Amino acid sequence: MSKDHEILADRLNAEPVIFRGCSSSELGMIVGLAIVIWLPFSLLLAWLLGAITMGFGIAGVGVVATVVVMATVLQRIKRGRPEGYYQQWLRIRLQSMGLYRAPWVLRSGAWDIGRMQHASLPSRNR
Repeated sequence: MSKDHEILADRLNAEPVIFRGCSSSELGMIVGLAIVIWLPFSLLLAWLLGAITMGFGIAGVGVVATVVVMATVLQRIKRGRPEGYYQQWLRIRLQSMGLYRAPWVLRSGAWDIGRMQHASLPSRNR
């Protein structure tokens, strides 16, 4: 194998795609959120049915299904967009719902300096 065709990890501009357009950090985020949601829900459901160990199986199936569905949704959101687009999109959506404060100015319209009276300019005659 010649050295001309080798891909070196230190020359990549972004994380490589692992599964359905998602990088390893994005998949880790999806898996973590899926576990936080599915494990308590499935254990409660299994406890109510009288078979607590069945809850882990339900959680496992739920986590895998959530990862496949959310990776597909993220893939559609990211398609043809620049790097980091969905992160900014999510921050703006959370701000519009009042759950997060985005670091960008998202207001459009006329701006005002807030003064009610005109300030006198200093004279230039000295």
